Amino acid sequence: MKLGYYPGCSADGSGVEYGLSTRRSAEIFGVDLVELEDWSCCGATSAHNTDKMLSLALPARNLAIAEQAGLNTILAPCAACYNRHRTSEHAIQHQAEMKESIAHIIDMPLQGNTTTISVLEWLDGDIGIEKIKAGVTNPLKGMKAACYYGCLLVRPAEHTGYDDPEDPHSMDRVVEALGARAVDWSHKTECCGAAIATSRPEIGATMIYEIIRAARDAGAECLITACPLCMLNLDMRQAAAAQRFKTSLAMPVYYVTELLAIACGTSTSEVGIHRHFVEARHYLQSLPEKAALLEEEEKKQAAARKATRARTTESEENPTAEKASPAEAAVKESSGQAAKSGDQVDSEAVQKKIDAMVKGWQKNPDKLAARLIGDEERARVLAEVVAADEKKALKMAELMITDMDKAVKAAQAFVTGELKKREKGEA
Repeated sequence: MKLGYYPGCSADGSGVEYGLSTRRSAEIFGVDLVELEDWSCCGATSAHNTDKMLSLALPARNLAIAEQAGLNTILAPCAACYNRHRTSEHAIQHQAEMKESIAHIIDMPLQGNTTTISVLEWLDGDIGIEKIKAGVTNPLKGMKAACYYGCLLVRPAEHTGYDDPEDPHSMDRVVEALGARAVDWSHKTECCGAAIATSRPEIGATMIYEIIRAARDAGAECLITACPLCMLNLDMRQAAAAQRFKTSLAMPVYYVTELLAIACGTSTSEVGIHRHFVEARHYLQSLPEKAALLEEEEKKQAAARKATRARTTESEENPTAEKASPAEAAVKESSGQAAKSGDQVDSEAVQKKIDAMVKGWQKNPDKLAARLIGDEERARVLAEVVAADEKKALKMAELMITDMDKAVKAAQAFVTGELKKREKGEA
């Protein structure tokens, strides 16, 4: 299978790991990436801040090259390159006069029948989740990741048109297909600051810090991106952000294609993990131990559920059976004759508390929200958010039973994310 490939300026430079892992991912799934001959820079931020026609003509030239090569689809891994090409496509396809003007400027015939896709659209849509799952030989079980989309992969929706512009899940699906857990968090589409981190480092550092803090508050142990500039900010500039806020971050950051290649059997050195600024190999090396602990806990929970079902079935089949007194039950358990082990009892007890807490969120969300957030208005927002989302209700219930500090942090993250969504909706 042939697919047009636009590497952009970063694939062999600041985002060399992205270029290596994208090509390796293509090899894994039998995709022949055909690099456009004599491609030119898309203009990125510089062009559209300088001249609109230039910002459209630069990527249009690449589209025309693809047409001449008979390539109907182009993969542009860089989020900025993808966004600029999609913007040019939109202008060409919807504005006849603009199309003629652009064709005249680039001095090339231009039909406007080429489509640019992002890495996420390629993996989640074209390759497909089931095929990705089938290719995994080294699952990333034990990994807790925050999928960071940034502001260019899914916006503006009329240009990109793939995934939800406020709450995307395509990267989450890919990451979970690799065996990892993608956390639900508030900053998945917040801007990392882009080039402002260079011109106004104090602003950039704040934006970087807020993203990493939100990921950590949601329980993530690493960040995953699909943009070279986002990687540059979150990885290379993470130390400066930590220094500014007098804290330690040490949050490893990965390209989604790096993790895909590794999960499918590629070594970390082949895709350039050793090139990262924040040490990222040790976390990957810790996953087998984390996976073993997780599997042990899953077995305990499965045993507890099985024991519960067995007791329920016995009760239904023998409704008149004589029940032991509490004293008899206590003696039976203490003498080692109980049906469940101590671990199973503990696990079941915790699960019962979580189930009860979930019901509490369903019946009286305002009361529980007030336990986590003192501000009345923010507590009301939390109650609305959790009551409307079963996954969030379960998450809050689990945290409130197992780690109240994390529950408070997660609650604040949910509220902050919801308020930002509402502000954008009103804008």
